[in-house]
Amino acid sequence: MSLYIKDATGVDELSVAGTQEQPFKTPAYALFAFQQQNADAPEPKLYVFKAEDSEFLEISASALKKARKGCEGLKKKLIKQKELELKQQEQKLTKQMSALQISIEEDKSLPAAKSFKVAKVYEQVGERVKVSGWIHRLRSNKKVVFVVLRDGTGFLQCVLTGDLALAQQTVDLTLESTVTLYGTITKLPEGKNAAGGVELVVDYYQVLGLAPSGDDAFTNKIAEDSDPSLLLDQRHLALRGEAISGVMKVRAALLRAFRRFFEEESLTEVTPPCMVQTQVEGGSTLFKLDYYGEEAYLTQSSQLYLETCLPALGDVYCVQESFRAEKSHTRRHLSEYTHVESELAFITFDDLLQHLERLISQSVKYVLEDPVAGPIIKQLNPDFVAPTGPFMRLEYKDAITWLNEHGIKNEDGKDFKFGDDIAEAAERKMTDTIGVPILLIKFPVEIKSFYMKRCADDPRVTESVDVLMPTVGEITGGSMRITQIDELMAGFKREGIDPKAYYWFIDQRKYGTCEHGGYGLGTERILAWLCNRFTVRDCSLYPRFSGRCKP
Repeated sequence: MSLYIKDATGVDELSVAGTQEQPFKTPAYALFAFQQQNADAPEPKLYVFKAEDSEFLEISASALKKARKGCEGLKKKLIKQKELELKQQEQKLTKQMSALQISIEEDKSLPAAKSFKVAKVYEQVGERVKVSGWIHRLRSNKKVVFVVLRDGTGFLQCVLTGDLALAQQTVDLTLESTVTLYGTITKLPEGKNAAGGVELVVDYYQVLGLAPSGDDAFTNKIAEDSDPSLLLDQRHLALRGEAISGVMKVRAALLRAFRRFFEEESLTEVTPPCMVQTQVEGGSTLFKLDYYGEEAYLTQSSQLYLETCLPALGDVYCVQESFRAEKSHTRRHLSEYTHVESELAFITFDDLLQHLERLISQSVKYVLEDPVAGPIIKQLNPDFVAPTGPFMRLEYKDAITWLNEHGIKNEDGKDFKFGDDIAEAAERKMTDTIGVPILLIKFPVEIKSFYMKRCADDPRVTESVDVLMPTVGEITGGSMRITQIDELMAGFKREGIDPKAYYWFIDQRKYGTCEHGGYGLGTERILAWLCNRFTVRDCSLYPRFSGRCKP
């Protein structure tokens, strides 16, 4: 039997064949590997590769003696390793047997525990409390187990010691298991940090639902480096993450802030229908459906219905889902989004612009002042600067000039000309370069919707506005609305729309017309701006876009 050794390319592993093509790295390991697999066989001949001779030569007597000594050392090391593994197994078994013998029972002599949500428990220092939730984090440190509990209202550090830490029930705990913990709230020692500045010293707990371990463990379902599409498939679990759940809490605060502002401005909330038979933003982006044998659509906007409310309710708003069937995969488009829309009666275009400035400035201020949402924005977007009015006002024609002066081309790679739509990329570059909130106003008639009012001093353009924010682009669009029937009918004709289905909308100009205007805000776009999210998909509970309608 012959074995070959080549220091430069050989490998010392038991699976190595020891041939010239698959040599060992050292003579000692070659002997060791052979004896492990051939206990009673005669010692093999060893051939060592000599670089100067470019061939394998039989090992020298002194080198063989050294190899035998090294082989004995490897065998002793293996014996010690096996003894250590056996000892560890015995210790583990002993620990498991001890853990199995520990029973977790509540000490009835302790004061009765009062039940609290996590957010309320921070104020209960010195009190025995009862809190329930999900295990967000879990780690062991010798005879101490640390649990971070999450219940949606906040996070609570919990400490298990003594038999509680050693019990088999605790050994079996997994991330995302649901538990009810009993114990005393204590202040953290100086220099230590945890949510609320407190921790729960646990004296008893119950497992309500044990989450799986192994292949089905939560961390295997939701890995940080997973493909975004896989994370969206597991959105129901990904929502438990601190960033996404944080954005959802900011979302709730933002909608509260909008409603607070509207209340202060005396607007009435209404709930328009989502199933409609009219278009607002172009027929190519409508989702069609069969409505009892008639053709209907999911609404693109509630604007037309809001206009009908003005004579009855005065200024109105809605928080409603809107739907756009654009097959767009940009980071700022969704097929379903939460649309905050408003219509205001008896106003001028300047009134509308000032109203938008107040809406955005005040609502953001309220969100930042919120005790939950404010700190989340600070964590997710530490450099965020709240906008204050008045915003910069930039006419479309002047924006065209600015783009050309700065060498920014249109989608055809040419200089912009009046009438071109300013695409997202060019608009974003301009906004980010200028670096302040912009009210981009007075767009050409041809690139805006049929209902927008023309400017009296320049009938080529409309009294329209897009609100642009650095880092995110357009967050709001609005305009004054056409007030005269003949002008509205011309708008229908220009867009090729049959006005028959819009009889109820036309009647608003027939039975007491008035100067009025409105706007729509994309909630998810504003959230992306507030929370520094790359895509609006992170700002929707279950995002819907081209190709995505699950879970």
